[in-house]
Amino acid sequence: MTTPRILIIAGSDSGGGAGIQADIKTVTMLGGHAMTAITAITAQNTLGVQAVMPVLADMVVAQIRSCVTDIGVDAIKIGMIGSAETAHAVADVLTDLCSREALPIVFDPVMVATSGAALADTDTVAAFDRLMRLATLVTPNIPELAALSSTLPPVRAEPVEARASGATPDTRPSTSSGRTEDTAEALAATTGTAILAKGGHADGETLTDRLVGPEGEIARWQSQRIATRHSHGTGCTLASAIATELARGAPLQRAIDRARSFVRLAMLGAPGLGSGHGPMGHQTVRLDGPGPAPSPNHITLPLTDFPASATFYEALGLRRIVEAAPRYARFESDAGVTLSIEAANEMPHGAMLYFECEDIDAAVTALRATGASVSDPTDQRWGWREARTRDPAGNAICLYQAGEARRFPAWRIA
Repeated sequence: MTTPRILIIAGSDSGGGAGIQADIKTVTMLGGHAMTAITAITAQNTLGVQAVMPVLADMVVAQIRSCVTDIGVDAIKIGMIGSAETAHAVADVLTDLCSREALPIVFDPVMVATSGAALADTDTVAAFDRLMRLATLVTPNIPELAALSSTLPPVRAEPVEARASGATPDTRPSTSSGRTEDTAEALAATTGTAILAKGGHADGETLTDRLVGPEGEIARWQSQRIATRHSHGTGCTLASAIATELARGAPLQRAIDRARSFVRLAMLGAPGLGSGHGPMGHQTVRLDGPGPAPSPNHITLPLTDFPASATFYEALGLRRIVEAAPRYARFESDAGVTLSIEAANEMPHGAMLYFECEDIDAAVTALRATGASVSDPTDQRWGWREARTRDPAGNAICLYQAGEARRFPAWRIA
């Protein structure tokens, strides 16, 4: 296996929550090699952005060329640009680079920090058009979609009833009244680029992210909102994670799916730093979100004496994260592996080793092809999808899908 090389073109966040710092942490945790072309230096913390100093466009280009000509690159992530001049300079060098080799480019059109501070002026936003047309994927949130739509040529008029009411026609798609779908599709059609329209700024407890291409919607993802103030750097992290997965050769939808899981796990593992919009916990993401091959990351052992077993495993340094005494508890190691203890009379199969699968149906099919007897995958009340089998020696095996429900179930001990 080769290490994917990710070139990140973005600004620096002195507080370490977003920007280049979040990008490097994401790429590193996902097994890639991060290179950087820093476009701006910010004085920034969880409360906001106190100062911004753009890096000269020539210096940004020099950083890009320095990395590409020696180390090489498998994917590019673009974040905060800093100025219109830099946007055009980056577009020039990437146009030349892409004319020689096909490279995945993920563009996160950073305009406003989580704290609300503006990070791109009108001229810079207008210059984003060239970068969007070069990109494999653009990842705007709802406010960014609104700003980008203001740069689009007219694509449709308001409905007849709006004109009849005396309202002034607006020939650009609006992000109000639930019409973000129109805006994303218009942006994709105009630029010829796939758009991941992120729904984090929408109201409600269910968030929807939509992948839209020039021909319309390709896919959508829905998830429950995570109640936290520690969301600084979510956009940077998502885009860098997608770029890393694309660099490995993952299809776009799979790259987005794995990147979304990484972001949610990092949010759930936030260290609670700062008094404002705190950083996420990139460093806490462990063995969640499996790769193509099933991963053994959990085991359940029988217990006969709950207090004695719980004390034993905590003495080994495991943290208790779920408890249903006297019949069940789950523990977590620093490496992210989890272990459960369960009443012996509820475990007629004895100890069970769990393999987390990205595609449990494919894993079941592969085992059945060897002659193994495997149960059909079944949804469980605790949020896991499981299939049971035994290895040739008779050891109990569970194939499962759980995602964040393994380490971060709703009933996790605070």
